[in-house]
Amino acid sequence: MLIPDTISDKDFKEFKKIIYDNIGIKISDAKKSLIIARLTRRLKELNINSFSKYLNYIKNQGHNSEEMINFINRITTNKTDFFREKHHFEFLEKEHLPKIIANNNPYTILVWSAGCSSGEEPYTIAMVLDNFLSKHSGWDFKILATDIDTEILTKASQGIYREQLLYPVPQSFKQKYFEKIELNGQVHYKVKPLLRGKISFRKLNFKLEDYRIKVKFDFIFFRNVMIYFDNDLKKHVLNKFYQYLKDDGLIFIGHSESLLNFKNFKYIKSTIYTKV
Repeated sequence: MLIPDTISDKDFKEFKKIIYDNIGIKISDAKKSLIIARLTRRLKELNINSFSKYLNYIKNQGHNSEEMINFINRITTNKTDFFREKHHFEFLEKEHLPKIIANNNPYTILVWSAGCSSGEEPYTIAMVLDNFLSKHSGWDFKILATDIDTEILTKASQGIYREQLLYPVPQSFKQKYFEKIELNGQVHYKVKPLLRGKISFRKLNFKLEDYRIKVKFDFIFFRNVMIYFDNDLKKHVLNKFYQYLKDDGLIFIGHSESLLNFKNFKYIKSTIYTKV
């Protein structure tokens, strides 16, 4: 079946509106070819031979349909690495965690990886926390990892990665926290239950009014996500983070992002902020 290699301007405008209405991401006209590439495979799976017909299909299926979930999964971006923006984890290990230990009795540290993608971020946080807290009796941690993409959440919860993806992981961590397995004739590494048991993976749409979160976090990782939001959605999400962050809690953002225009957060050092 031949799939057209273009989307009409009218249909593309409607696709963009559906994306924005559902998850708050604004797609620029420059992303047209990217959307075509990501949706073409889905059209083939459904035996639909035009983007116009697929547009009508998802509209007829409805806002909360399984196909709408498939559509959102196709267009979301999932780029991450182990120990991405390494200075964040060095700051935790060398400055912030020692400060928490020195000023508090033992408790369970709560962390939110708010755009967890395929899991490299929450597993990196878990390795750093487990390695540090194992030297301090009575301390523990739990991590909430959320994303809008249900397929990527399934992958993240499995914790299985190709060998080359573990290059940024220190050898001592690789030995302690991963087991070597063979999958489809290739070497992979699977996160050990020791870490996977500390992380809860959950779907979350940042546009929602109620995130159904009942705890306050010691720190929140929200890196390289705001770049896809307009100012209204940024304000909405950051107001939620302010609500869910402890008074002395920290928020970590991406290197191309800033909270300097949001008065509820105070600059600590590059890409690290705390509540005012």
